[in-house]
Amino acid sequence: MDKQRLINIFDRQATQYENKREDPKQQRWRQNLIGHAKGNVLELAVGTGANFPFYPPEVKITAADFSKAMIDKARQAAKYHHLNAEFMCSDIEEISFSDQSFDTIVSTLSFCSYKNPLRMLDKINRWCKPDGRILFMEHGISSNFMVSVLQKALNPLLYRVYGCHHTRDIMGLMQESHVQIDKVESHWLNMVHLIWAKPTINN
Repeated sequence: MDKQRLINIFDRQATQYENKREDPKQQRWRQNLIGHAKGNVLELAVGTGANFPFYPPEVKITAADFSKAMIDKARQAAKYHHLNAEFMCSDIEEISFSDQSFDTIVSTLSFCSYKNPLRMLDKINRWCKPDGRILFMEHGISSNFMVSVLQKALNPLLYRVYGCHHTRDIMGLMQESHVQIDKVESHWLNMVHLIWAKPTINN
């Protein structure tokens, strides 16, 4: 899909994302994951700031998203939660930071949209400090055969409508990358993965 068309899809969904009520289980997942953030944080595909209620108050956040409408909503959320946050409206796959720039890198529900998710994982690995943390909450293909068949059948339509692939092999991508996994929790027939990781240095 053309990148501008993808951006337009997410711009149109900004208000829906802001008003969407996640169930308590999803909120606990975010809290459990984001509570481990420390120091200088990079959050990729920040959306409307769904993670903001769960950050420790002392962190400094650089929040990136390619959707201006999402960024506008996230700014309001950061102000509401009294967070120290700066915002970048930019194509995340084209962003460049110096190596070892961040203490924590956060990605929640973003790897469904990247054209080259492995390239993004390699960038994340480089951008994280040697003693840093990489925190993921990502969704993808289920380990349940019947569910995975349905996901594959619906994926072309869902991608056109929502800009989101539902068939990514998240754990497979992680294992192919330079990221080192410390801990994994998988939920919803292994469609959702919470991943605590760290970078591999000098790869």
